[in-house]
Amino acid sequence: MSSTARVSVAGAAAVETVWQRYTRPALWPTWSPQIRSVEYEHPTLRPGTKRVVRTVAGSGVPFTIEEVDVADHTWSWQVVALGLRLHLVHGVRPHPTGSETWLEVTGPPVVGRAYARVATLALRRLVRAQ
Repeated sequence: MSSTARVSVAGAAAVETVWQRYTRPALWPTWSPQIRSVEYEHPTLRPGTKRVVRTVAGSGVPFTIEEVDVADHTWSWQVVALGLRLHLVHGVRPHPTGSETWLEVTGPPVVGRAYARVATLALRRLVRAQ
């Protein structure tokens, strides 16, 4: 059984700034406190590619990039953490304050909701103007 949790956060960063932070895995640790590093051979996200995110706890979390829609500013991926599969869809859109980013997490209900709470902090940092 799976469920979907949704989170959205608005901030002062421009849509294009947030999109660049999203689509450049090397930047993920700069705004996502749960990520220590990303092992990814391309400078930007590419559908069908697979690699690993290293958490602050040191564990490796395998992921697969599914879709990247530059025009719509959305992308999706699957991760496998602790043997559990999560499907995540991210997006960014204009907002009166600058931009709004959103995340949909689909997976086991308790895990999806827990990750959505952790992700809220990261998304706040993602849309922050620097």
